[in-house]
Amino acid sequence: MSKTSQITSIEELEELYGPAVPRSLTKEQDHLTDHYRAFVDAAPFVVVATSGPEGLDCSPRGDPPGFVRVHDKYTVMMPDRRGNNRLDTLKNIVRDPRISLLFMIPGVGETLRINGKAEIDSDPDLCASFAMQGKKPKSVIVTKIESVYFQCQKALARSKLWAPESIVDRSTLPTAGQMAEAMSAEPFDGNAYDEGYPEHMKKTIY
Repeated sequence: MSKTSQITSIEELEELYGPAVPRSLTKEQDHLTDHYRAFVDAAPFVVVATSGPEGLDCSPRGDPPGFVRVHDKYTVMMPDRRGNNRLDTLKNIVRDPRISLLFMIPGVGETLRINGKAEIDSDPDLCASFAMQGKKPKSVIVTKIESVYFQCQKALARSKLWAPESIVDRSTLPTAGQMAEAMSAEPFDGNAYDEGYPEHMKKTIY
């Protein structure tokens, strides 16, 4: 990339791309419409983007459809399920409440995006209301919506994400155990980790 081709201003961007398609602006709302709520209710998978002093974070979250609960048209709630305790997302929210959520539904080309401000609520009754398999999350991420809009099908169509012929044979990629063993400073049996993980996941998924 040469310095002469680098875009460094909004004016240069707008000159290169032209004006926004009008529908791309009118579809943005400050609340969940009935149509947008239908996407939230149907989505079993959400990508969560946050920002903090150490930088950006993008985290996958998944559960049965409806796991992101619509509290009202300006508020959604999401349980923070058991993980590895890195707490990247939560640490970011404590220091910078800005959050972005990308909702994805298997087989559906459109995605839904929510931008807003989040807080972490550890109220026992609220957490208990999100219990799965008798286990409740330690906290719930409560997002106050500032903007919400849908994204058209182009990205998923180009990627063929939901097409059966796009499914990748897992054996063609490194396993979690292999990757962990390669990066571990201490002795680590990657094969044993991989063999034991299915049973481990059953016990720790919630």
